[in-house]
Amino acid sequence: MTRLSMRKVQSLRTTGMHGDGDGLYLRIGPTGGKSWVLRTVVHGRRRDLGIGSVSLVTLAEARDSAQQLRKIARSGGDPDAIRKRETLTFEEATRRVHKNLLPTWRNKRHGKIWLAGVERYAFPHFGKRRIETVGASDVLKALEPIWTAKNDTANRVKQRLAVIFDWAKGAGHYPHENPVNGLKKALPTVRPRVEHMAALSWQELPNFMTELSERGGVSARALEFIILTAARSGEVRGARWNEIEGDTWVVPASRMKTGRAHRVPLTDKALAVLNTVQGLDNDLIFPSPSKSRHHETRQMSDTVFKALMDRMKRTGLTTHGFRSTFRDWCGESVRADREVAEAALSHSLGNKVERAYARSDLFDRRRNLMEAWSQYATGEPCAIIRMARK
Repeated sequence: MTRLSMRKVQSLRTTGMHGDGDGLYLRIGPTGGKSWVLRTVVHGRRRDLGIGSVSLVTLAEARDSAQQLRKIARSGGDPDAIRKRETLTFEEATRRVHKNLLPTWRNKRHGKIWLAGVERYAFPHFGKRRIETVGASDVLKALEPIWTAKNDTANRVKQRLAVIFDWAKGAGHYPHENPVNGLKKALPTVRPRVEHMAALSWQELPNFMTELSERGGVSARALEFIILTAARSGEVRGARWNEIEGDTWVVPASRMKTGRAHRVPLTDKALAVLNTVQGLDNDLIFPSPSKSRHHETRQMSDTVFKALMDRMKRTGLTTHGFRSTFRDWCGESVRADREVAEAALSHSLGNKVERAYARSDLFDRRRNLMEAWSQYATGEPCAIIRMARK
């Protein structure tokens, strides 16, 4: 059979079916209308599947569509039934996946970040296209520009794309292999750069704390509390009065990075900080000085600490870095046991099995460690010299 050419397609006038090969035909109707038809076998029966009008579908596009439909038929599927299902653009599929995942995330902010990455790096390339038309080459074009320069971001976007296509395949909207699979060889290997958080040396901390104590404002008190408890910024900024139980702060699982509730022993110094902010708000311990649009109390932003550092003329420091200061002090000064120091930071140790058996949070030993840390940080003599077990 001689294959068709676009010139021949345009010149043919004879009513009937004109073959192009592999089951693709140009059908010319009694009135001269021209359309593409794939003649194939579906579930043991011959079927004629319309591909579209010649005025809308080129010969090359008709061949590509015919090939896709034949693949579906050969794999036991019904191409016509699949085509009649709801068709989604990649953007529509993404938003459905995002909506389904939203209840599984701990906070809405993570959901916004998840969606924003796909919107920024994938939507411009194929957001408006029907999802079944998006292939590995399209995904590669979206990831290549950021793969080396923003490798962490690119990897996260790649993972999100894999989730979207997995959902689409399972829901019957994507008849092909997940296009993210197999991209490993197409993208260069990027060695991660280890960048440590900018941190104050533990030897300098007492002087810093003295300077900090002379500062007024909620942000200064919150930073003191962060340092004295070795907690994360978000845990302290979101701290509530109902989480304080005597000399213990119980951070709920919903606000912990580990997803597990965390008990924090409060030393006299930490309790003194709480006393200075008592009465500012009935709910939040460290409320933002500025109100919301509806004049409601709101949580402080993490940026307040950078502004505080700027006012103190301290450069090159991060709030998170004070956790590193604490960890260095534990290892170099008091030689605290690793598991106690890591428990104070709410870090998980060991593999999954080891963590399952490690039921104790070492609370009493952590209280001793935090007392020594509190005394050292505020410049008081510390009687405890070495806290490791013999």
